[in-house]
Amino acid sequence: MKGFNHIGTWTLYKKEVHRFAKVYNQTLLAPVVTALLFLAIFNLAIGDNVKRVGDVPFAQFMAAGLIMMAVVQNAFANTSSSFTMGKVLGTIIDYLMPPISAGELAIAMVAAAITRGLCVGVLTAIALAFFIDIHVHSWLHTLFYLCCASTLLALLGLFAGIIAETFDQMAAVTSYVITPMAFLSGTFYSIANLPEFWQKVSSYNPFFYMIDGFRYGLTGYHDGNLTTGAIVLVATTLALWATVYTMLLKGYRVKQ
Repeated sequence: MKGFNHIGTWTLYKKEVHRFAKVYNQTLLAPVVTALLFLAIFNLAIGDNVKRVGDVPFAQFMAAGLIMMAVVQNAFANTSSSFTMGKVLGTIIDYLMPPISAGELAIAMVAAAITRGLCVGVLTAIALAFFIDIHVHSWLHTLFYLCCASTLLALLGLFAGIIAETFDQMAAVTSYVITPMAFLSGTFYSIANLPEFWQKVSSYNPFFYMIDGFRYGLTGYHDGNLTTGAIVLVATTLALWATVYTMLLKGYRVKQ
C-alpha cells in the first residue's frame, strides 16, 4: 500500500500559502478593512436604536458575526480561486503531474485555505479589539467553530473550483450562493427577531450554525441549539470531503 506523501503534501501546502501571502493586501488586509467598515456603518446606523441583543452589547454581538464572515469567505476564496485559476490558465497540470494522490491534494489545498481563513479571523479580531471589548466566553466552542467553519468552506470552495469552468461561473457562485448565505445567517441580527417562517428557513442554513456557535464562544449568547449546530456542521463537512475526494479521484472536470 502506498504511504502518505508527506513531502509532496507539505510542498503543495507551502505553495498555496505563499500564493495568498504574496498578495497580502488583497487576501489578508482587505477583509479586515471591510469588517471595520461594516462595524462603523452599522454602529452609526443602528447603534442608538439597538444597544443590546440579549445581555450582549450590539457591537460585540456584531463583531462575532463579522469575524466568522471574514473567516468563511476567505477560506472559500482560497481554494475556489486557486483551482479555477489553474483550470482557466492551464496550470492545473501542476496539481496532476506530481506523485500525490487525490486525498493528499485535497488535504494540502484545504489546509492552506484554513490557514488563510484563520489568519484573516485573527487579524480581524485584533483590529476590532481596538474599538470593542472582545472576550472569549468558551475557548472550546470558539476554536471548534473556527476550525469547522473554515474547513467546511475550504471544501466547498474546492468543490466549486472543480465544478466551475470559468472565472464568471466562480463569481456567480460567490455572488449568488456564498455571499447571500453569509449575510442572511444572523451576522448582523438575531434570528429571534425574525418571523417564525424565516427562523425555520435560517435553521437550514449551515452558515447560521457557524456564526451562532462562534458567537456563543465569544459572548455566551446563541439563538440556536449548539448540539444541533455542531452535528450539522460536522455532517456537512464529512459529506463535502467525500464528494470532493471522489471528484478528484475520478478526475471530474480536471483530467480532460
